[in-house]
Amino acid sequence: MSADARAAAPAAARVMRHREFVALMAACQAMVAISIDVMLPAFPDMREEFGLASDSTETAWVITAFFLGLAAGQLFYGPLSDRFGRKPPLYTGLGIMIVAALASVFAPTLGLLIVCRVVWGVGAAAPRSIAMAMIRDTFSGNLMARTMSHVMSVFVLVPAFAPGMGSIVLVVLPWRAVFGIPLVAAAVVVLWLRRMPETLPVDRRRSTSPRALAEAAGAVVRTPQTIGFAIALTCVFGLMTAYIGSSEIIIDEVFGREDQFSLIFGVLALFLACGAFLNARLVMRLGLTRMLRYSACYLVGAAAFLAIVAAATGGTPPLLLFGLAMAVLLPVVTATTPNANTAAMMPLPHVAGMAAALLGTVATGGGALLGSVIDARYDGTITPFANGVLVYSCIAALSILVLGLRTARRSLVATPDAEGHLDLVPGGD
Repeated sequence: MSADARAAAPAAARVMRHREFVALMAACQAMVAISIDVMLPAFPDMREEFGLASDSTETAWVITAFFLGLAAGQLFYGPLSDRFGRKPPLYTGLGIMIVAALASVFAPTLGLLIVCRVVWGVGAAAPRSIAMAMIRDTFSGNLMARTMSHVMSVFVLVPAFAPGMGSIVLVVLPWRAVFGIPLVAAAVVVLWLRRMPETLPVDRRRSTSPRALAEAAGAVVRTPQTIGFAIALTCVFGLMTAYIGSSEIIIDEVFGREDQFSLIFGVLALFLACGAFLNARLVMRLGLTRMLRYSACYLVGAAAFLAIVAAATGGTPPLLLFGLAMAVLLPVVTATTPNANTAAMMPLPHVAGMAAALLGTVATGGGALLGSVIDARYDGTITPFANGVLVYSCIAALSILVLGLRTARRSLVATPDAEGHLDLVPGGD
């Protein structure tokens, strides 16, 4: 940042440096991951308490319901954050999340628990979408992609440890106690946010009148680049939702490793972190456009490998072979997601809140439904999962290569020197 820009930045904005900003944005994004992964080890106890069969996939609705609430909530927080700034609606969403987590502890039936999870998702939609808008407020171009990758490389470590945390809680406490972990995490983020400067200046805020909202939404849906990458994100999110929803029963029923679920899930989650970390380095060297092309092709190849493994083994491969196929696939998910998010939002800095809201709603809601389709087709093998992943990967790749990149604006190839920090998080590393 230049000396003039640093001098013009408000004093409150000089509180937070780049690394802390990245860590806080990662913590906001992690509210979603920890709200899901920490409870996966509790699925067998849920089935037992609610009278379900041991191989029932109905518990996957605990995940799907959360994602549906997450999708719907973003429609509200995006416009509100464009009007009132990022922090007030962020505090509101975290408050809703805390209340819903408490309610989940006392939900007497699976149906009521699912309702609580929908509300929980509505609350978690605030840190999910507003963090993206804050990043867009503060960065652009390749630096935005790098920052999103750094954020993802931190928050995807949550799946590596959250199931283990849930398993430890289950050793000494009833399964409902796992809801306390996201509750405490949300409270910590609320306190941490007090250090965060507002990233949306008053002069850039937008009206919430119906006409202004329609104009903002119209700007998003009329941008082919954004639509192309939104389709890709929806499919990528769909395969990840399917993986999260099916992993517990696959590891239990297909491989007979129920007791090792947390360890297996955690080890594979480390490959998610590796993908985000490598992308953060490569995107500055190769540029956003090349990374999107390469990741689209790699995604199809990795999905095809998983499908071949399933076909060649009748859907019941050795655990090590399945783990290898997932270790090949998962890194490209976290490499593709921040780049596609960046490319989708880059043409829309003037409506970043609305863009993040609509993008998040479509990707999250559509991805949750796509994932539930795969979850419902579980047949005691990995075949439905592998075939679904291949279909979604092909659609995502075509959306990136044909609809996204071919309609992309020149901003996608902006050089790092032409981009940089804006006035709100100076002193970056």
